Amino acid sequence: MTLRYDTISFLSDYGLADEFVGVVKSVIRSVAPEVVVVDITHDISPHDVRGGGLALARSAQYLMPGVVLAVVDPGVGSDRRAVAVEVGDGTSVLVGPDNGLLAPAVAMVGGASRAVELTAEHYHLASLGPTFAGRDVFAPVAAHLCRGADLADVGTPIPVHSLTPGVVPVSRVDGERVLAEVLWIDRFGNVQLNLDPADIEPLGNELRLTAGDVGRNARRVGSYSDVGGGDLGVLVDSYGLVAVAANRGSAAMELNCVEGDAITVESGGSGLATPVQLQPRPSEARE
Repeated sequence: MTLRYDTISFLSDYGLADEFVGVVKSVIRSVAPEVVVVDITHDISPHDVRGGGLALARSAQYLMPGVVLAVVDPGVGSDRRAVAVEVGDGTSVLVGPDNGLLAPAVAMVGGASRAVELTAEHYHLASLGPTFAGRDVFAPVAAHLCRGADLADVGTPIPVHSLTPGVVPVSRVDGERVLAEVLWIDRFGNVQLNLDPADIEPLGNELRLTAGDVGRNARRVGSYSDVGGGDLGVLVDSYGLVAVAANRGSAAMELNCVEGDAITVESGGSGLATPVQLQPRPSEARE
């Protein structure tokens, strides 16, 4: 059978310590051995639908046309729907749980043209229990879609507007401050905020960042190397959003923040640490 798609891009919270990723990829290969599986990441924090959705959205415009298999599924075995969502009039299909995981990526690529609930059980694997849908439902369906099955073959049509929306935080202006949120912290400790560069333009180049009870000065820069040692820089990252960085250090550690934390951005000081030398009082000076 001629392949309809030759690539499956795979994201999950399975990690690599257990056999889950290998089993899912083997199921795909058993149905569609010619298909290439690209691992986006399997290090999404367990059950972190929001984080998985944001990672998928960051990746979406760079993925090969084909099937996207995304599994972050804390509701597995419940009545949450298993779905396949067509985008780009058939250019790609996203397969996964209908829990908001797919929604940010669908929005990023222009919205869905069709969607189905995966009710055609003859495309599933027989299962001893309902807790591994990645293996028993999503993987075989993704593989069969690659081999030419249509959405109408693998499920029951559902209204696109009935799909569960993703939760993407929106920044807001509060007087002369911008209230932001940490979207993502990468492995280098760079802190991506839910801010467009235009959001902080009125604040100037010298900024004050506050996360909880930690406040730090920062300076707008063009690249990581422009950040001085011990300082924080605010720059436009590779996804076009505002990020906070420390040169060869962790901005996340400097701000003591994690994903989902609130960050206040306002006009601030120089962004530089000024050394202060303590001198004895005149009355305490030695003769």
